[in-house]
Amino acid sequence: MPAGGSSLFSGFRVLGLYSNHVPHALRYHLKHRESYVVTAVGRSFHTFNVNRLGIVAVSNSLPDEITCLAADRMLVFAATGRLISTFARNKEVVMHYNGHEQEVRLLLPLGDQLISADSGGDVIVWDVQSGEVYLRLHFDPSTFDVSAMMHPSTYLNKVLLGSSQGALQLWNIKTSKLLFTFAGWSAGVTVLQQSPAVDVVGVGTATGRIIIHNIRLDETLMSFTQDWGPITSLSFRTDGPPIVASGSPQGHIAFWDLERHQLVTQHRHAHRTSIAGATFLQGEPILVTNGADNAIKVWIFDQEGGGARLLRIRQGHSAPPTTIHHHGNDGKNILSAGQDGTLQSFSTVHERFNKNLGHGSVNKKKEKKKKKGLTYEELRLPAITAFSSSVTRQSDWDGIVACHRDRIATTTWNYQRCTMGAHHLQPPGSRRGAIATAVDITSCGNFVVIGSSCGRVDVYNLQSGLHRGCYGDDEKAHNGVVRGIATDTLNQLTLTTGSDWLLKFWRFKSKKLEEEMKLNHAPASMKLHRESGMLALALDDFTLVVVDIETRRVVRKFAGHHGNINDMTFSPDGRWLVTVAMDCTIRAWDLPSGSLVDCFLVATAPVSVSLSPTGDFLATAHVDSLGLYLWTNKSLCGPVGLRPLPADYQPVVETLPGVTVEETEQEVNSEEEEEEDVYQSAEQLGAELVTLSLLPESRWKSLLHLDEIKKRNKPVAAPAAPAAAPFFLPTVPGLTPRFATQTQTEHETQSKVLNWGVLSQRSEFICTLESALTTGSFDQPLRLLKDCGPAALSVELNSLAPEGGGARELLLVFIQMIDSMLASGRDFDLAHAYLALFLKLHLRSLSQDATAMEALNHLLSRLEKGWAELQASFDQSLCLLSYAKSALL
Repeated sequence: MPAGGSSLFSGFRVLGLYSNHVPHALRYHLKHRESYVVTAVGRSFHTFNVNRLGIVAVSNSLPDEITCLAADRMLVFAATGRLISTFARNKEVVMHYNGHEQEVRLLLPLGDQLISADSGGDVIVWDVQSGEVYLRLHFDPSTFDVSAMMHPSTYLNKVLLGSSQGALQLWNIKTSKLLFTFAGWSAGVTVLQQSPAVDVVGVGTATGRIIIHNIRLDETLMSFTQDWGPITSLSFRTDGPPIVASGSPQGHIAFWDLERHQLVTQHRHAHRTSIAGATFLQGEPILVTNGADNAIKVWIFDQEGGGARLLRIRQGHSAPPTTIHHHGNDGKNILSAGQDGTLQSFSTVHERFNKNLGHGSVNKKKEKKKKKGLTYEELRLPAITAFSSSVTRQSDWDGIVACHRDRIATTTWNYQRCTMGAHHLQPPGSRRGAIATAVDITSCGNFVVIGSSCGRVDVYNLQSGLHRGCYGDDEKAHNGVVRGIATDTLNQLTLTTGSDWLLKFWRFKSKKLEEEMKLNHAPASMKLHRESGMLALALDDFTLVVVDIETRRVVRKFAGHHGNINDMTFSPDGRWLVTVAMDCTIRAWDLPSGSLVDCFLVATAPVSVSLSPTGDFLATAHVDSLGLYLWTNKSLCGPVGLRPLPADYQPVVETLPGVTVEETEQEVNSEEEEEEDVYQSAEQLGAELVTLSLLPESRWKSLLHLDEIKKRNKPVAAPAAPAAAPFFLPTVPGLTPRFATQTQTEHETQSKVLNWGVLSQRSEFICTLESALTTGSFDQPLRLLKDCGPAALSVELNSLAPEGGGARELLLVFIQMIDSMLASGRDFDLAHAYLALFLKLHLRSLSQDATAMEALNHLLSRLEKGWAELQASFDQSLCLLSYAKSALL
């Protein structure tokens, strides 16, 4: 076993974690011209872009839970207990600030300083770059307990502090002087927010009162009162309409008109829990909110009357999930039922494919008159305890059936419409106090079998919702609670087990009992692998038994758990059985060998487990955790040596996986960050390979047709000569323009015959080609040729001959350069194109030189050898492709 823990599974990522009770922080990236919202999730924080609510960055973990967040243009500040950490690039910790003696609960970035306040009354001003304490203030919590902070706009080096006693104080942090004290409004201050108007701030109190106050004149301009308790957040619109939004602990949001001094609209149950933060984007009618219900919501104000509608949402469970199952045969979606009463679907591909099927509710059509006096919460059904899903007929009718806590009636759900279904399945004449405990949908998707605590097992038609009979004499299948139900692939058998220690085999159609098996202990749950016919039962004595439903005998027994077995799942091929228990272990049992092959510990006990139908991911849900954790199957990525573990094996703790950034999203970096080094591929992967150049085809494919191209591009009419200038002033060549002062005598004696030396100047390519003879490297002349266009390349090759100002030796050197290119295997296409143009221009003169012909014959043999190797590879590939297309496989 490796030191890491599990030899079969490796932590991959967690799904469904978005926010907690910590207020979010907003950032605006100047380079990307986009706003980002930062939310705390446990020991790390996530960064989402507001435009798509896609996660773009995940920070490194801190040693403790994050208690407050703040952000400026470059950095993100997070407090954990008494420690403050600074993050760059939304991920890396670059600075720690130590100095508080109590838990830090407020952070305020202000230019090059960071202001922090703790629960003990200390307010510290830090220098962000050096991490040194710039100023320390101490307040007596009994008289002035700092509960809110803000920087008034245009007030240089000023900070406004609010207290839970109700008073406000304005401080100059540069001179450490108290400038003014505001008496307050006899209520604790919970929120301070700058308004779009200078000198005017919004104050939220613990009594639900909102005060708009002018701090320069110490005058209250207006006030509002909300009936939902303390103000948890305040935000002003800056795009025109004078609106302020206020949040409440009940999850409601109120919008107040500052001109008409009245309530404009309200959004009830915007969040299931308290509104942690609500912020308007600068200059946009967009409101971003987050809460402890694990949700981030973006609202847009485009409704008549100033109302807002939900634009985007990222939401997970607000209470820990209890039951999870993969939905569908591709393994890309996981259905999850939580203690919050919702049924949700999480995608393993991308968060935009997540679905929220909502919260179950009573049948309002039938009970509308009776339920008029009930509240919103009383109309909701309790949490789901068990459910079963099928994709066979989900496009025709409901494909999910769920059991609810303390209810005998089960509900149907439609996955495609993301809503609760039309049927409430309740057995006729059910006993008072009975509840539904187990459910299973048949493989055909037409029927559902439901077991209850009174021992009944009923069959319903999913399309019509009608009752189609029940199992057992006197409408009772077991003398106790039904703990598990399963149906086989062909709808021939129905398997039920109950607290009476019996496993019973029933005929599905006739509903007659065929056989029953006595178990050693009462079963807690049951799982059937339909393809192999293996039935696993978890017993109350923490053991497992596997029954073959064909022979109806116990074929395997497993023992090793030291706590209640919460859930189990089979691998797609039926070879492994993965179980999770309250002893915080996840165990994998190998059925052919009958042994334990993998076991590891986790920090919190897993309550549910599901292995994808493709076998690539294992999903687990844990106690007091809102996320779904994915583990990759290592056996799909490479060979895994699985050996039976000894009975005294001590498992190793495996860290729960964290959130990963989607590949399609762009990571947010600071504007000063330099670009990361880009991986450079090797010029030649292998000596036996041939590498082509990256130049476009137009640079080398038209070299042999330059004459035709010039002829085609020749203008029809001769270009007209420009009008002669009335006079010109000659200049002296050089970097600095200077006028030439020639005398009349010099002008008359100057010769009009050009010197041959002016025409015989050699190009840079010819000079580097001559120097390559001594160095033996032709990289520099080849690089110059690559920079030339087709016409310039033709001129360079023409200048190699003696007629063009070159020499005979230069022709031989160029042949050597082509030979070195073919020998290295690089720039294979350029070597052939350059050689073709070279022979077209100089073949007549080369044929009269014996030395040049000998070099060309050597080059010919190298060409034939290279083409022979390529031709063999081409023929082999074509033969294999032809066979694959024509053969009957």
